[in-house]
Amino acid sequence: MKRFLLLLISAIAWLTAVPGVADGSPIRYVALGDSYSSAPGMLTPVPGSPLLCTRSRFNYPNVLAAATGWELVDRSCASAMTEHMTTAQYPDQPPQFDALDAGTQIVTYQAGGDDNGMFQTLVLSCVGLNIANAFNIGAPCRDTYGSRFSDEIAAGAPKIGATIAEIHTRAPNAQVYVLGYPAVLPETGSCWPQVPLSDGDVAYTRDIEKHLNAVLREQAAANGATYIDLYTPTLGHDTCQDAAIRWVEPPIPSHLNANPVHPNATGQVVTADIVRAVIGR
Repeated sequence: MKRFLLLLISAIAWLTAVPGVADGSPIRYVALGDSYSSAPGMLTPVPGSPLLCTRSRFNYPNVLAAATGWELVDRSCASAMTEHMTTAQYPDQPPQFDALDAGTQIVTYQAGGDDNGMFQTLVLSCVGLNIANAFNIGAPCRDTYGSRFSDEIAAGAPKIGATIAEIHTRAPNAQVYVLGYPAVLPETGSCWPQVPLSDGDVAYTRDIEKHLNAVLREQAAANGATYIDLYTPTLGHDTCQDAAIRWVEPPIPSHLNANPVHPNATGQVVTADIVRAVIGR
């Protein structure tokens, strides 16, 4: 709550400098993305939102809109893949790009981690392969999957780029911001059993996330969007840290209103703060 109040106070300093605010007309902001944007597991879902999207009223788009007064259209949805920007994910969740039009002024986009089931496979399979690895032996997940995930990320880069370019086509007057993913794992070591991965598999899965973030950064730059780095500002607040300082929860969360291996409430507020600072500049 304290961080949210600070966010709200600091937002006032730049609100009048943002086009569309000084004259009383709110900025139209569209949020696109997967579960890292929708915030599954957090309390109080958005009324009327698709049930399976688990879209929280306290995800970073809502926190950001509350702090700025922007008119939010939140289309983020848990498990959304890049393809769900242009195809329906569920019967009550149309293509996320349907929310875009010439009146859209700001777009945030955070997706790619669920393509080919990557994040889900990494969490379930890698944890399963290490669940009895208390002696920190080797890297069973790396030995099982090898370059599979990196190969899929590289192969999917053009698709991500085309998707970002399509945002400009559908929302020609918008500023587009592509968000990377926060630091999920520590830079060194491991913390079995809190996160049941060996040192080797922590490094393996961490490097896969870094590769995805690098592709998102490259494709944003190549397609006229601004990349927002969430990884660097969240270092030291990963799943291996104590509950009081972590912003991403481990496989068994200690916070009731958080999903495994996803940002908790503080992590969502921090994300909103980072995004606001970049847009404010």
